[in-house]
Amino acid sequence: MHHLQNDAGIQFVNNDVKYPLISFPFLFLLLPLSSASQNTSMPAKELTMLCLGDSYTIGESVHEADRFPNQAVLLLHSSGIFLAKPHIIAATGWTTDELMNAIQRDNLLREYPSERAAFDFVTLLIGVNNQYRSRDLESYRKEFSGLLDLAITYAGGKTNHVIVLSIPDWGVTAFAEGRDRKKISLEINQFNAVNKEESRKRKVHYIDITVYTRRHPEWVEADGLHPDSRQYEPWAQEVKQVIMQEIRK
Repeated sequence: MHHLQNDAGIQFVNNDVKYPLISFPFLFLLLPLSSASQNTSMPAKELTMLCLGDSYTIGESVHEADRFPNQAVLLLHSSGIFLAKPHIIAATGWTTDELMNAIQRDNLLREYPSERAAFDFVTLLIGVNNQYRSRDLESYRKEFSGLLDLAITYAGGKTNHVIVLSIPDWGVTAFAEGRDRKKISLEINQFNAVNKEESRKRKVHYIDITVYTRRHPEWVEADGLHPDSRQYEPWAQEVKQVIMQEIRK
């Protein structure tokens, strides 16, 4: 169906938004010293993050700053942890195999040998279009596992620096009106059981964001399907907490 497809058939890598180190010039007037300078566990360099996925990562229909990776970066900035603009490889409609093909085409990733970390943190959220197109679970498991292993590689082998997000439940949205909502939700649960199991095997972080989509099905854009900025905010908060946890270890 065209609403979940990427009509252009290309990847989207955000390259417009600039993130200043300090969003508000009066911030230092409120603090005796910056939180980064007081806490020696905070990194001195600007960190990097790679975000892999589909419409939920590229933020279909929302402003670039409202995507969950971009919101997470701004939240971290407010806590004195500075990340560069996230590198996003994602497009509306992508399945696991299409995401893998896009990663392999990405010039930036080719610049890094497998034994060296390209990014400090990597997120992965993929699978809704596998479910939507009635792809089987075993193919999903195989392809998702390959993507997850690649994510770990580009996090320098640090499994604790990889964050998997569960697949949202589009069956609760207005777009699913007239469809078998129970069947959709059941299949989403089955796909999430697979990505959660594979994530646990590799000891990466796993965030259940499906619960937010079911709790607030009205937090969608005008198409009645894709999340709006309100829906992405708790996802960003969860990602922020994981990154802060790892940095402070």
